[in-house]
Amino acid sequence: MSLADGENPGEPGAPGVPGDPGDGRGPGAVPEGGRGDAGGRPGGEGEPRRGRPRSEGVERAVFDAVIGLLEGGMPLGDVSIERIARTAGVGKATIYRRWSGKEDLLVELIRSVEPPDPELPGTSVRDDLVMLLEFMRRRGLAKRTSALLRNMFAQMQAHPRLWDQYHRTAIEPRRRRGIEVLERGVATGEVRADLDLELVNDLFVGPLLLRTVLQPDADLSPDFPARVADTILDGVRPRD
Repeated sequence: MSLADGENPGEPGAPGVPGDPGDGRGPGAVPEGGRGDAGGRPGGEGEPRRGRPRSEGVERAVFDAVIGLLEGGMPLGDVSIERIARTAGVGKATIYRRWSGKEDLLVELIRSVEPPDPELPGTSVRDDLVMLLEFMRRRGLAKRTSALLRNMFAQMQAHPRLWDQYHRTAIEPRRRRGIEVLERGVATGEVRADLDLELVNDLFVGPLLLRTVLQPDADLSPDFPARVADTILDGVRPRD
């Protein structure tokens, strides 16, 4: 079954992996209370998301199952909830209690491996922009060093439902955050009020995207975010 086909989770008590009793957990199943170190999930301990029942052991097993399938050469489109459940030793119902489907699960896995979104200092528009650009720099470096991220991003745009989910839950909120910083700059007099802020935001993020996507071997030195911010702010500050 391809990623775009989707799967129907059925009712909460729907059977899981064929042949498993109860919710589908087999002999090697991970119990609801988890297995192993609760801090073993990619990205460390996380905040509960959207009210799902949490078990770090189960999530770790599920994420490890996906990683193992991909590292074993399985195309992203062939990764199904049933395959993940069988590999992780949990039932399909267990997975559906935590994620609405494959897209939701895979996006959360990606975001658990990416650097966390930053807390903005709020001291000035420049400081906030540098912080946002530094996040993009770190994310670009993570993609360079993580075979998992390179593999998933190389394939995910061929799967519209997955790409749309990632775009809505990760890319768009980050884009809105950048525009909100610029709007605050207009209010404080740090950015001219006659500018198209969406275009200005594109000017800020463009150099980072160029060096992380189109030129993956280009320089991403620690001072690059500040150099980008200072160069563009020099052109968008109010004129005397």
